[in-house]
Amino acid sequence: MSRKNNLANFLTRPAHEVAPDLLGCIIERRVGVRVLRGKIVETEAYDQTDAASHSYGGETPRTQVMFGPPGYLYIYFTYGMHYCCNIVVGEIGNGAAVLIRAIEPLKGIDFMKQRRGRAGVELTNGPAKLCQALAINKEQNGVDLSDGEVRLVINKSGAPAETVTTTRIGISRNVDMPWRFYIKDSPFVSR
Repeated sequence: MSRKNNLANFLTRPAHEVAPDLLGCIIERRVGVRVLRGKIVETEAYDQTDAASHSYGGETPRTQVMFGPPGYLYIYFTYGMHYCCNIVVGEIGNGAAVLIRAIEPLKGIDFMKQRRGRAGVELTNGPAKLCQALAINKEQNGVDLSDGEVRLVINKSGAPAETVTTTRIGISRNVDMPWRFYIKDSPFVSR
């Protein structure tokens, strides 16, 4: 089976099921000759049935990627200054994605430090921070995560020993949904 099919099979499930399984997986970003890598340590699930989701009102030009096949990157701009990246999941036609809230840097850390002007946990302990560190912006919206400039590497051996499930943060609707997941004791978890 091809890498694309493996990834699609892994991601063709409801967002709240995929989100905890993404913990320990690797995000790889190619910037020119540089390769940047980070282990996913925090995620949040969003689905079109959820009032907090961008896909809640149905498909729009902005959310079109969320309604497409799983395994693509959905990027949005927030607060007029920050990008956030999501992995599209679920069935085609169902607007669902998993927000990558934080990663633990593994490779290309010096480049990330240059981009962020920070070091340590401040490097990638939030969705906008990791996008800045990895040079992810609107240009990566719709990138195929199986073979694009941003890749998702499923890492079953990197699965966390203990995962915490809690409510999502930074939203004002459906605040009680327990769709935030993170690796217990990871210093890179957002807040």
